[in-house]
Amino acid sequence: MTERAAGAPLPVGLSATARVPASSANLGSGFDSLAVALAIYDQVSATVAPDGLRGEVVGEDADVLAVDETHLVVRAVRRGLAMRGRSAAGLVLRCDNAVPHARGLGSSATAVVAGLAVAQALVAKADGNPELLDRAELVRLAGEFEGHADNAAASVFGGGVVSWVADDGHCRATQIQVSAQVKPVVFIPQSRGVTHVSRGILPDLVPRADAVANLSRSALMVVALTREPALLFDASQDWLHQPHRAAEQPETAELVRSLRARGFAAMVSGAGPSVLALAASETELRALAETPVGQGWERREIPLARPAQAW
Repeated sequence: MTERAAGAPLPVGLSATARVPASSANLGSGFDSLAVALAIYDQVSATVAPDGLRGEVVGEDADVLAVDETHLVVRAVRRGLAMRGRSAAGLVLRCDNAVPHARGLGSSATAVVAGLAVAQALVAKADGNPELLDRAELVRLAGEFEGHADNAAASVFGGGVVSWVADDGHCRATQIQVSAQVKPVVFIPQSRGVTHVSRGILPDLVPRADAVANLSRSALMVVALTREPALLFDASQDWLHQPHRAAEQPETAELVRSLRARGFAAMVSGAGPSVLALAASETELRALAETPVGQGWERREIPLARPAQAW
């Protein structure tokens, strides 16, 4: 769908809400392409007002996030409306945040998807369209914000996803059916990470052997997630990004090393600093729950999430 000229203001009083899950991207070997959605949800509600921009943030970072034109949700709502050739004279927003910020759990992608989904739902309601969400468009537009769509695609589709950049330069994604045996456990530190800094330390060129190794393991990850969870440990091995980020996040790197030394499929969640472990069975899940990880880490078993919803 091509963007239309802004105009056709939405009716005052029209409202919509979107509920969007967190995500964990890369899954070790699948840098910028593989991700899973995690059942922690942010919720955004928007009502068209006669003028101005008013809003409140509840929950995560409520004391530091201001709802103004620089807020990711606001920018995403504006972009989503413009894409449909619509506008809002004013907006009243409420952001209920549960996804931890700057921990490698896709909080920025969650905000972007929520804003875009609210915009789509507002326009669909105004047009009398019962289909509130265009998921392919959500992934494409979210990719414009993020530069890659792995986190956003997981939040849009739920479960597991593979995302890529097509020949036309747009981000696309498809869902994969993750085996019910796969159980995510996330270790969340008190410290925060900065994604653009973490990405900036990655090399532009890598040895061919490393690239080939990651290609084989990322392909194996799809098999491990869908039908052979016993392969998760081998599938999550990475040479492209985690070794280069280890010096920046030594506690994260040490926890990944410690868990993998015990045979767990542990990896950095996104750009960190959280750590994701994928248990292949209930027995492994119990063992993960009993494994000492040191102070400063919150251990959470988080189920895979359903897709983003709007109403």
